[in-house]
Amino acid sequence: MSLKSERRGIHVDQSELLCKKGCGYYGNPAWQGFCSKCWREEYHKARQKQIQEDWELAERLQREEEEAFASSQSSQGAQSLTFSKFEEKKTNEKTRKVTTVKKFFSASSRVGSKKEIQEAKAPSPSINRQTSIETDRVSKEFIEFLKTLHKTGQEIYKQTKLFLEAMHYKRDLSIEEQSECTQDFYQNVAERMQTRGKVPPERVEKIMDQIEKYIMTRLYKYVFCPETTDDEKKDLAIQKRIRALRWVTPQMLCVPVNEEIPEVSDMVVKAITDIIEMDSKRVPRDKLACITKCSKHIFNAIKITKNEPASADDFLPTLIYIVLKGNPPRLQSNIQYITRFCNPSRLMTGEDGYYFTNLCCAVAFIEKLDAQSLNLSQEDFDRYMSGQTSPRKQESENWSPDACLGVKQMYKNLDLLSQLNERQERIMNEAKKLEKDLIDWTDGIAKEVQDIVEKYPLEIKPPSQSLAAIDSENVENDKLPPPLQPQVYAG
Repeated sequence: MSLKSERRGIHVDQSELLCKKGCGYYGNPAWQGFCSKCWREEYHKARQKQIQEDWELAERLQREEEEAFASSQSSQGAQSLTFSKFEEKKTNEKTRKVTTVKKFFSASSRVGSKKEIQEAKAPSPSINRQTSIETDRVSKEFIEFLKTLHKTGQEIYKQTKLFLEAMHYKRDLSIEEQSECTQDFYQNVAERMQTRGKVPPERVEKIMDQIEKYIMTRLYKYVFCPETTDDEKKDLAIQKRIRALRWVTPQMLCVPVNEEIPEVSDMVVKAITDIIEMDSKRVPRDKLACITKCSKHIFNAIKITKNEPASADDFLPTLIYIVLKGNPPRLQSNIQYITRFCNPSRLMTGEDGYYFTNLCCAVAFIEKLDAQSLNLSQEDFDRYMSGQTSPRKQESENWSPDACLGVKQMYKNLDLLSQLNERQERIMNEAKKLEKDLIDWTDGIAKEVQDIVEKYPLEIKPPSQSLAAIDSENVENDKLPPPLQPQVYAG
């Protein structure tokens, strides 16, 4: 999906939100622009092609090995015996491959072998473990709901239990394969209710919601952000990216929301709360409900600000701003979880699918956000991203008289902090320069002293023999004059 920048605003053509195959359903970046139905068709085609190529390669390698082994035998009898053994091995291998392929593409509600059925009947330590209060509550609600369906409810409960038991033995599979099994189960149950049970479509949707709630509450611990994927790595990357973009202002995104209006400000806070609350839910449908509530608060905020209904071009920039301001936890994991395990009909049509597709577009825009997207120079963009400076806030003299005093004081404090930060950086740079000058001056003086010492070396000679003092008792020294004799002064 291509995002464009138009008149300092973010625009996405609504046709680009639809499946690129032209089926009319909503697409998804995680499915390479396809809807859930078309993506599964493409996935199965690619998977079958890969299996066929692997099968042909294995048969070719086996034939080459048979020919090489047969040619190395000395007797015809040994060759015949060996060839028959290889034929038997080849037949067994081909049978095993056919069984594996059929099992992979079979419905998830089926159990492949009699042994698996017996194991499924045995108490599973996973299914019968001490469940949480929420799991117990959901289980009771699911059973009470199925009681209202009578015979159809019994059949649904049986299929659901078999599916959960089968998923217990498929935990070693990749998360994509587990997702395929879950989607197959959704499709098989819905088709069976419509064909055999003659259940109306609107009733089928309500039943599927209850089934999804029950099975995903139980499977959440094992399929949400599993260790075998890079979901956690993507979460940290997008979280770090949003933190680096904390300086982006509503004006840069052309967000048509005036947060100075108290009612609008409340709507923005509620939208941020809803998008953050998404992480606390276990069921994909509940996570989608949080996205839908967030989006409706955004539309209300735009409507109050503009006094007219919001358009799609107003909604997407505001959703991007809400995501940047809220920085929802585990954003990528939640998106991947919804994509993999939500009832596909919810993502393909309806308001839930529309809002979810826009959220995926918003995240994709944030990941690729650059200077051109915000109509900034590359130099300013790099400075903002590095934290060296921040965009200039609105001057106090430009505020309207009715502006909130708290908001004005906040921007004034932010401007003061920005000035103090620039002043501190300037002082630090000058201090580092002074420190460097002192070190250079000290090194220069030491070098000059060393040069002088080397040029004019100081030679210290030992002292000559000392002369004896006049009044010493050194009688051996003949060079001393005779002592003075007292004389009498006469008259």
